[in-house]
Amino acid sequence: MIRHWISGLVRRRGVRLGATAGGIAVAVALLVSLGSFLAAAQGSMTGRAARGVAVDWQVEVRAGANPASVRDLVRNGPGVLRSDTVGFARTTGMSASGGGTAQTTGPGVVLGLPGSYRGDFPGAVRTLAGADHGVALAQQTAANLHAKPGDVIQLGRAGLPPVSVRVTEVVDLPQADSLFQKVGAPAGAQPSAPPDNVLILGSGAWHALFDPLAAARPDLVTTQIHAALNRSLPADPATAYTQVVGAAHNVEARSAGTAVVGNNLGAALDAARSDAAYARVLFLFLGLPGAVLAGLLTAVAVAAGAPRRRREQALLRARGATGRQLLRLAAAEALLVGAAGSVVGAAAAALIGLTAFGSARFGASGADATGWSVAAVLSGLAIAGLTVLAPAWRDLRGTTVASGRAALTRRERPAWSRYGLDVLLLAAAAVVFWLTSRTGYQLVLAPEGVPAISVSYWAFASPALFWLGSGLLAWRLAELLLGPGRRLLGRGLRPFAGSLANVVAGSLARQRRLLAHAIVLLALALSFAASTATFNATYQAQAEADAQLTNGADVTVTESPGTSAGPSAAGPIAATPGVRGVEPVQHRFAYVGADLQDLYGVRPDSITTVTALQDAYFQGGTARELMQRLAAQPDAILVSAETVKDFQLSPGDLLNLRLQDGRTKQFTTVAFHYAGVVKEFPTAPKDSFFVANAAYVAQHTGSDAVGAFLVDTGGQNTTAVARRLQDRLGPAATVTDIAHTRATVGSSLTAVDLAGLTRVELGFALVLAAAAGGLVLALGLAERRRSFAIAGALGATPRQLRSFVLGEVLVLGAGGLLAGGLAGWALSHLLVKVLTGVFDPPPAALTVPWSYLVAVGATAVAALAVVAAVTVRIARRSPIAVLHEL
Repeated sequence: MIRHWISGLVRRRGVRLGATAGGIAVAVALLVSLGSFLAAAQGSMTGRAARGVAVDWQVEVRAGANPASVRDLVRNGPGVLRSDTVGFARTTGMSASGGGTAQTTGPGVVLGLPGSYRGDFPGAVRTLAGADHGVALAQQTAANLHAKPGDVIQLGRAGLPPVSVRVTEVVDLPQADSLFQKVGAPAGAQPSAPPDNVLILGSGAWHALFDPLAAARPDLVTTQIHAALNRSLPADPATAYTQVVGAAHNVEARSAGTAVVGNNLGAALDAARSDAAYARVLFLFLGLPGAVLAGLLTAVAVAAGAPRRRREQALLRARGATGRQLLRLAAAEALLVGAAGSVVGAAAAALIGLTAFGSARFGASGADATGWSVAAVLSGLAIAGLTVLAPAWRDLRGTTVASGRAALTRRERPAWSRYGLDVLLLAAAAVVFWLTSRTGYQLVLAPEGVPAISVSYWAFASPALFWLGSGLLAWRLAELLLGPGRRLLGRGLRPFAGSLANVVAGSLARQRRLLAHAIVLLALALSFAASTATFNATYQAQAEADAQLTNGADVTVTESPGTSAGPSAAGPIAATPGVRGVEPVQHRFAYVGADLQDLYGVRPDSITTVTALQDAYFQGGTARELMQRLAAQPDAILVSAETVKDFQLSPGDLLNLRLQDGRTKQFTTVAFHYAGVVKEFPTAPKDSFFVANAAYVAQHTGSDAVGAFLVDTGGQNTTAVARRLQDRLGPAATVTDIAHTRATVGSSLTAVDLAGLTRVELGFALVLAAAAGGLVLALGLAERRRSFAIAGALGATPRQLRSFVLGEVLVLGAGGLLAGGLAGWALSHLLVKVLTGVFDPPPAALTVPWSYLVAVGATAVAALAVVAAVTVRIARRSPIAVLHEL
């Protein structure tokens, strides 16, 4: 019986079965795609975090402990591959003479590295000039001493005679912050910056020079064991973090207090597991709504044939079929569409992954991809059960044979409508949004350069409630328009239906349940597409703004503090191939009262030619207005909001700052007038700082020394231009490009192909929008072929039949586009507001991808138009032939 039933369904109801399976396929494909992407993203985050660490562990030997014993302990630690002993010694200062002048620095650090160190930890030291062995001077120290390879440096030792060493190379220490950390100290007790003066010796030379210091002043000499770990870590950053931290605790426990581990790899994985939380947010917000929409699409496709299904069920019951037999038939149908949809969806996901990411598994491991595929298939079967089997069971329990065969049935208002669930959901969304906004919730807590994500899923209830509430509200309004408001609808349809307008409106009123479903589905699909696209576009725009804000421009050349390059030094930079413009920026330090802050001197007329200044960076005027104010009033100054609050400043107030005079090196008082608030500025720190007119600063300090040059490359070949500038300027300057900075400020999230994810999400949104408009309409019209045929047999002209089809298309299209557009606009603002912490700096306005939104709307309209044209063509067929087929 089941075989004959399924065979008949496939022959006679193939289109409806295909539509139902198609909805399930979309849900399964979306879940497999986003789930596999999430697993791959977490794996890439773990790998990226591990690759960014030069020294996995810095194990400090406690005073009085034997370094050799600690090293043996570390070597036998879980997962340790290599280890080296490193000496740290404090020097009272360094000096060098040459060219008739003598340069002296303050206290510094001398490192003792074994010969194998650079091979064991290749990312810890980078040679800039000279040989790659011997006595190495850090770049900053070389600039302070005006030293180069071949020069002799004097090292001071507390209580001991100074010693001389000959420099063989100048090096960069890319991870100086972690290298010179205070091992075991909390974040608040760490040094604010690594030492400016660093010299590196071989282990033998270091011990010869500083073992006497260790005997006399053991507080000035420490020893660390640097370790490299096995990088075969679990894909999930949280699991990898737990493993690495557990291994470090194991070493500390076995050391009996003789060693403490500085877990650099653990710290990187800690940030990566926070980024994984953001990836889960992307999945929840940008994936689940699409799967829910696909499930609703399936439900509406099934509901389109509900009257016919009830009549068929009633006929079978009248001929003796039992309720259990009918449930078996419904279960077989559900299994058929669920299995077919799941297979097609899984195959579609593999094809999407292969096309968009070059891997059918989206780069995830086989186990992760299989797990998500199984979960998605089970979800597809569950959707089939809820949309096909559950309605059949409900009809068996709630209808009689006579009522099931009735052509017209009494429609009751849904329970949610009677109790005002739509209004309650929208009110709850507003309350949750108010509560989370009041507590100052932010998704991302991002100190400079170290993004850390703290996810509160409670805050995400507001957009979810709003999305559901707006859909139910659209349903209520559609029912009102198609029911009590059908006279108004008839007047609106008169230009298209003529004298049949009221008849068409009455026909639509009888179909209002199905039409309301279709309008809601189209509105939800459009709002999902609009909010997803707008959020992604805004995120990408602000991520680029953050990178440029941090780096300063496409490429930035930062002068060493010991140099005094003026604006004229921009000439060689401007002559470098690929450079379109150069802008000098002064960097000074100024005292306001007893508080020392950064001061940036800019040329307000030209600063905007090489870098972007957003209005959101300022308060008290737009970026253009405040730059014009600095140009027109040279003594004007922009002050951070914190300083304005601390010193109770009002616009126009006199502000006396103490700046160092370039000639006397003494601090001199310079008068400024407070003109506005600056919250962000290229290359400036996150805390308090000033922005002033560079010419005015140079005039009153006797120095036009430039701290950095902002270089515009037109966004092209930034890495190549940075490399050319570094080769031309040598180690005396630090050159950074926006590509490198973008990777740094984005943390391990940059390891995620968000562009690929966006293409997948928006592609599904486009499919859902087209299906919500065209497929549901097509199924509804197909179920009414009998009505069209009877009307034709009674003498209805093709034009009159076209009026019925056109009226339904216009109501569905106009209602869905209007409701979806309004809901998408509101949901986009709500999403960006709730996820404000993702954006650094926050956006002044949404970045709207108009081309995509127009494409989505056009696709939905095109789908409706195609369905309307096909339906009209079918309606023109001979009524006898159509009735014979039915």
